[in-house]
Amino acid sequence: MRFAVAALAFVASVALAQSPHRDLYLYKGADRDQRVLAGAQKEKRALIYTSLNLKDSVPIVQAFKKKYGVEIELWRSSSEKVLQRALTEHRAGRFAVDGFELNGPEMEALYREGLLEEFYSPQIVNIPPQAIPKHRHYIADRLNFFTIAYNTKLVKPHEVPNSYEDLLNPRWVGKLGIEASDTDWFGSIVKHMGEAKGLEFFRKLAQMRPQIRTGHTLMAELVSSGEIPLAATIYNHNAERLLVNGAPIKWKALTPTFGRPNAVAVAKRAERPHAALLFADFMLSLEGQRLIKERNRVPASNKVDSNLNDFPYQMIDPVIVIDEAEKWEKIWSQLFLKGQAIKRDAE
Repeated sequence: MRFAVAALAFVASVALAQSPHRDLYLYKGADRDQRVLAGAQKEKRALIYTSLNLKDSVPIVQAFKKKYGVEIELWRSSSEKVLQRALTEHRAGRFAVDGFELNGPEMEALYREGLLEEFYSPQIVNIPPQAIPKHRHYIADRLNFFTIAYNTKLVKPHEVPNSYEDLLNPRWVGKLGIEASDTDWFGSIVKHMGEAKGLEFFRKLAQMRPQIRTGHTLMAELVSSGEIPLAATIYNHNAERLLVNGAPIKWKALTPTFGRPNAVAVAKRAERPHAALLFADFMLSLEGQRLIKERNRVPASNKVDSNLNDFPYQMIDPVIVIDEAEKWEKIWSQLFLKGQAIKRDAE
């Protein structure tokens, strides 16, 4: 199961063993920024674990180094592997990692296991409230939105769905694509509709004989090529990347639109806490958010002009991904995967 290592009861370890850096992480004095920068330059570097691919993450850390003279060493893998590595090191008493830039559900798991510490950043003024959990142990810096996407050569404007119910139109039988691992989207939609109504909707959707594929990037490419005329679950930034290069693909946000956050956090036992905090500041700053936009990602900031986040949305509840994962994965597998195990996208 996806979160078997971290889906334990919310243990008291979160409250125990306060970070030795808590005063620094929560400091709000007038000299806060200067203090963080000076400390980071003395530390010289930080080790960040991330799920952001190197094509996008390397230019961002290069800009960070150019601005501050501080090195960022990245260890990059899938969110699940980052979580596993961090937990393994933590339980072995190793505290090499300084910060994280990672998928929201895995961040929540790290928080529950007591690896993160609450932190303050003056840059949160640019981040909408729904992108910041109440415990404030991580803050979203980029978002993955679940939208539909369609091939503009195969789907006429009047045929484009305006609601989830429109996906059940007989014209989409055998022509609809669904990403194989989107159980958090599934659980969110079911809960929004009400469980009885929501499960009935997805039973009908399964009867549409949708094409199931693993990988959100792959799904966008299949829609763009025309192999799949309409995708029910796609990350809108993947469709946008193809659209801006002239591909016959468009995306559309249905109501409700759910987003999965990717976030930054500082490690409770960081060896280089100033550098970790400076990196978090940078990722949440307007400069960092614009760099995320330039990488064709969705910035969390509502102060950075982007059509990729210019619509009403809700964040997926971590409870669906962690506490209720077994329930939603089992039903999803029965409906769409013939009972087979779920294979997940690398990011």
